[in-house]
Amino acid sequence: MKEQNYQNHVRFHPFFHFFLFPLTFALFVASVFNLFPAFRGGMELWFAVVLMLGSLALVFTVLLARTYANKVQNRVVRVEENFRHYRLIGQPLDPDLTMAQIIALRFASDEEFPGLCARALQERLSADDIKKAVTTWRADHVRV
Repeated sequence: MKEQNYQNHVRFHPFFHFFLFPLTFALFVASVFNLFPAFRGGMELWFAVVLMLGSLALVFTVLLARTYANKVQNRVVRVEENFRHYRLIGQPLDPDLTMAQIIALRFASDEEFPGLCARALQERLSADDIKKAVTTWRADHVRV
């Protein structure tokens, strides 16, 4: 696999980002445009409304599926990083670390992880600042 670093760590899932979501969004837009002629008698109004509501439900379903997958992944990352911190220094992660900070800290190597955790707390580093501070990148190729 390609080496991962700060510049290329963002992951796009081509089927979701470039096919499924644009297609469902286009379906919703088309159903809204289909609604206007129905008001003038071009087709049954009830059918146009049902089509629009159905396409809106599909857009929300696609977005919720992605959101739920991300939330589950975040919980797993929090548990993994908490365990890694405990394994490395014998203490759990500080509860004051935000989820965004913990997610960013997963890219730090074991050598720099404990120090970067302490620094993130003391300096209130943003997730982006934490990722930029990582010197030895620990790749994550299995993200959702």
